[in-house]
Amino acid sequence: MSTPERMGIDSGRRNRIPRQLTEEERARLDEFLDGIHYSTRYSDSEYEYRHVQLPKAMLKAIPSDYHDKAKGTLKLLWEDEWRGMGITQVCTAMLQTGWRDADYITEPWLGTL
Repeated sequence: MSTPERMGIDSGRRNRIPRQLTEEERARLDEFLDGIHYSTRYSDSEYEYRHVQLPKAMLKAIPSDYHDKAKGTLKLLWEDEWRGMGITQVCTAMLQTGWRDADYITEPWLGTL
């Protein structure tokens, strides 16, 4: 199994330990859940992927410590963090690594699972 580091994922771009949302923070995100867009699945020889597009307005409701200010995107999130935000449709092959840090994604509302 590949580790995030062997895959070129900068683990320093995530919180040291998963940071759970408070009930109030989660409640602020609930109104955006129907607006989350999940791409069709695609794969390479090793992994299956799916892009997740969050509504732009949702970014303002996501706590600031989930954001990577240097890159202007969300941080590399732990599975507990993105599931806590309401992102649920994932590929089982990617559960081991969570958010994949794709440098070509420059829009802060996009992520790759």
